[in-house]
Amino acid sequence: MSSNESELDGRLLRTIAVVLLGGLLGILNSTMAAVATPTLATAFDTSLSTIGWASTGFLLAVTATIPFTTWAVDRYGGKRLWVAGLALFLAGSLAAGLAWDVGSLIVFRVVQGAGAGLLDPLVLILLARAAGPQRAGRVMGLMGVVLSLGPVLGPIAGGAILGALTWRAMFLISVVVGIVALVLALRVLPADEPAADRPASSRLDVVGLALLGPGFAAVVLALSQTAEQGAFAVWQVLTPLGLGALLLIGYAVHARRPGPLIDLGIFRSRSFDASVTIMGLGGMGLFAGLFALPLYYQQVHGHGVLTAGLLMAPLGLGGSIAMPLAGRLSDRLGARGLAAAGAVVAVLSVLALTRIGPGTPEVWPALAALTFGLGSGCFSAPTMGSLYRTLPGPMVAQGSSVLYMLNQLGAALGVALVTLVVQTAGDTVSGLRGVFWIAVAANVIVLALVPLLPGRVRTPEAVRTKEPMIG
Repeated sequence: MSSNESELDGRLLRTIAVVLLGGLLGILNSTMAAVATPTLATAFDTSLSTIGWASTGFLLAVTATIPFTTWAVDRYGGKRLWVAGLALFLAGSLAAGLAWDVGSLIVFRVVQGAGAGLLDPLVLILLARAAGPQRAGRVMGLMGVVLSLGPVLGPIAGGAILGALTWRAMFLISVVVGIVALVLALRVLPADEPAADRPASSRLDVVGLALLGPGFAAVVLALSQTAEQGAFAVWQVLTPLGLGALLLIGYAVHARRPGPLIDLGIFRSRSFDASVTIMGLGGMGLFAGLFALPLYYQQVHGHGVLTAGLLMAPLGLGGSIAMPLAGRLSDRLGARGLAAAGAVVAVLSVLALTRIGPGTPEVWPALAALTFGLGSGCFSAPTMGSLYRTLPGPMVAQGSSVLYMLNQLGAALGVALVTLVVQTAGDTVSGLRGVFWIAVAANVIVLALVPLLPGRVRTPEAVRTKEPMIG
């Protein structure tokens, strides 16, 4: 390897590390705050349903902000937008740590969510652009480590912080980590091209932004309310669901005009459709497991929050081991074979979890969770890598936003399904088994979609010639 290639790889590795640090902030903060809900309700002398809006507001702000990032990254540049997102997240974190009542906490969590809504899709965009199509798999595999470990480490870190310090420390620690991430970003991330050299950015599609962001946010709110209400056919669910459907239908009509925020022609590629569907279903199955397993350890075996979080760690550990390896291999072998093997392992692992009960030794669900994480990682990283290999460069930002929004929907749906199935079942064990059967079905659909993924690595020129994304 020449010195120039070594220097390039060194810059790429530093860029990856800095971007992943910033991406981890939002995931850790949201999961830590979820663990702190009872503590926050006591601190502000309010109900669990009211304090729950601190997490719901964060999630809705993330979802509503993502489409704006699609346009802004080309208009202002990736580094500028990344720094702005970190600064906004830091301001929200500091203010949340100093909140004086429940209303101020909810408002400041929304500010945090807006910052995370800028950062989350930018993680994918910056990594895809830095790596290029030839190394998309290995870089997305590294991104998968954050996606796998973040939801697991959050509850553990939150429980440890709340056990030793106050709830304010949970937000203020994010400020310290965020400042480090901001300083490193200013020093390490490559400077944006001058405005004259960047691709011409069209005028912001304000109507599309007003339809798409709130539309997805309303659907996510409906799923969140399904989990909170424990029912689907209630006005708290049907009202935002109907509003979200109307807004999204309105966007589909609006997007037929020139210059939409996200060109729906991107869905003309069957490999892109398969990739985002697999990631959405994978997110649903993974988050169902992330919420069902702690319920099993707490309600069936009587463990506390911290112990349940530690017992759940094998699920994230499996994903963090498999994703970098599978991503690297997919750059040479393509996505299809690795993803098929991973989906088979995931199906078998979740089938094993459908057999757990009160007398099951805890080592068995832990091992099944580990192999479930391994299987999910083996199909997630190659799928993400293939998505960025099939997208023309100008469509990377739009594809990232679509992927992240559908993954958010999948995660919200997974949590809602856990709550509904467990509450409507005759007992906790039967409900949890029902949840895992749903996860089996989701991973079987993933396995059925794998043949639509690219079977071997192709050059970007071949991809554009054989399978145009827009017409």
